[in-house]
Amino acid sequence: MSLRPTPRPRPEPVQVIKQRRDAALRSLVDGVPYIQFLGIHFDRRGDELTAVLPFDEKLIGNPILPAIHGGVTAAFLEVAAIIELSWSMLWDDMEQGRFDAAAPEALRQLRLPKTIDFTVDYLRTGLPRDAYARARINRSGRRYASVHVEAWQDNRSRLFAQATGHFLMPAREDEPSPAALLST
Repeated sequence: MSLRPTPRPRPEPVQVIKQRRDAALRSLVDGVPYIQFLGIHFDRRGDELTAVLPFDEKLIGNPILPAIHGGVTAAFLEVAAIIELSWSMLWDDMEQGRFDAAAPEALRQLRLPKTIDFTVDYLRTGLPRDAYARARINRSGRRYASVHVEAWQDNRSRLFAQATGHFLMPAREDEPSPAALLST
């Protein structure tokens, strides 16, 4: 009697994995109408995201300078933070096979973190050109997360704004809600 090892299943082609990840990111971003209004999209390289805010005349707050409106800058930074947090949660679920972006109910499964507070530092004028932002998660637990975001335009080392935010994380499907814990 010979013991032959069972053959390993063939790994998925890289292109299929990339398409699945891109579809998941698209599902996440397309679920927020304000992101579409501002024109924000995300450049994904592996698990790293860069938010891109393409220049548009509607984003100008001070036409005399001209400068990107401070509210647009704050919204851009907050969107980058929320999508980064959601993407990090979604990434784990995708890699474990718990999330399928192609499934119709996948969009309904997505719940975004809620902002507790968000502090923006305006470092220089946002010029009338494309802007970029990257968020770094400082701490992320089951209920709370802290994120730092930096935004730049032409030169990554010359930030025009940065922000720090604290977020209430959505309850996962496999854990009880805080209300359920209180009622027991």
